[in-house]
Amino acid sequence: MEYIIFILSMAALIKGADFIIKESERIALHFGISEFVIGATLIALGTSLPEMAASVMASYHHKSDLAVSNVIGSVILNITLVLGLVFLIAKEIHPRRDIFGKDSAWALFPILLFLLVSYDGIISRLEGFFFLLLMAGYLLFLANEPAIVAGEVEEELLKKKFNWPPTLAMLLIGFVMVVYGADFAIKSASNIARSLGVSEWIIGLFLVAFGTSLPELVVSVVAAMNKKADMSIGNIIGSNVANFSVVLGSASLINPLKVDFGTYGFDIATALVVSVMLVFITANKLYNKSAGIALMVTLAVFALNHIP
Repeated sequence: MEYIIFILSMAALIKGADFIIKESERIALHFGISEFVIGATLIALGTSLPEMAASVMASYHHKSDLAVSNVIGSVILNITLVLGLVFLIAKEIHPRRDIFGKDSAWALFPILLFLLVSYDGIISRLEGFFFLLLMAGYLLFLANEPAIVAGEVEEELLKKKFNWPPTLAMLLIGFVMVVYGADFAIKSASNIARSLGVSEWIIGLFLVAFGTSLPELVVSVVAAMNKKADMSIGNIIGSNVANFSVVLGSASLINPLKVDFGTYGFDIATALVVSVMLVFITANKLYNKSAGIALMVTLAVFALNHIP
């Protein structure tokens, strides 16, 4: 029964986030916000909504391991699984933007900040507030750099006439689905972990992180299939910034988060390694199948390390 509840709650979480993303796009378009700003802000933030809801609810229930491992796992999966698939699927990737020169710092700085503030084993409320400031800085950076598009505005949204009542209704439904979906997902995931004798960290690292990374996976793979795979790279960088800043920041404001480096150092180190790999790939413009295979191999090594 717990497995059914988990699957249904994750479905509600992801679908609710999809509603919020689309309706946020409608509002932005209504007020004349550029397509770039919509993609680089709303999509990157929107696809991170499931992670935020899951981690905030985990923090509310005093489950720090789930809250933190969800973020660490999502960052690892976003780079290895999502970008790995993008590089394997896309025939050609030729970003017009100098991603390394302009965005590499944003791929590394969030996790370096995480290592710095959590090294004492605790992410305090004050440190969580600084994480939120990081997101504000990132948004300001994007607003002044209209060369990167982190997501794609669906053409159907451009054709439909804007109407406030249905938009607000769908936003409300989306938020309800996200909040309650996250709550049930965390409770059922904890119960599954206990029944299997698996730690909540592992459940968050793989099960919850995979589920909450599905929006990034869908957006990025669709972009790659439409020969716009360079958008995927921006989406992943933006989503990872949002994961460390908004997700961890919001969760730590609810309750300070405990981070056990002694026990989970390998997973945290893996998140750092794959972030460095992303920077290396952009620095050398290795947007090809070889890079995709390397990322998939890294994911396999990471997963095999957790098999008893």
